[in-house]
Amino acid sequence: MSATKSKAAAATEAASATIETANDATVKNFEKSISAVREGIEKATKGLETSQAKLKEGVEKAVKTSEEMLAFSKGNMEAFVKATQIYATGFQDLSKHIAASSKASIEESVAFSKSLMGVKSVKEAVDLQTGFAKSSIEKAVAESNKLTDATVKLTEQAIAPITARISLAVETFGKSH
Repeated sequence: MSATKSKAAAATEAASATIETANDATVKNFEKSISAVREGIEKATKGLETSQAKLKEGVEKAVKTSEEMLAFSKGNMEAFVKATQIYATGFQDLSKHIAASSKASIEESVAFSKSLMGVKSVKEAVDLQTGFAKSSIEKAVAESNKLTDATVKLTEQAIAPITARISLAVETFGKSH
């Protein structure tokens, strides 16, 4: 029996060694699996953090761009209002000038008519008529030149705020692209 016992003991020892080896291999494989899971979690966490940082940066850029566009649009509206005010004021001034010029012309015509009624000869009437016509044409040309100059000046003044905004837009958006 001692031979059987020693065979059984040897078999038990062999089985124990096999179990121990299998147990060690299982523990090592489990530790490798745990380590791989930890690495995967760390990589996923880092990836998520990177994605969140990029998303936050993108949102901040979008908000900043929206704020800049809103401020720029506000400036455009202010320039348009300013241009409209300049035009309205200038147009009123031009209208007053035209009214005054028309009034003066009517007064001159009335005075001419009175003078014409007091003439004593046809030659005197023709001379008076010629002088009045010449004077009227000269005044009309002078008034036309004044109106043209005033209109050009008004246009330049009224368009200046809008031109400034266009220049700013080209400067601002031209360098960002």
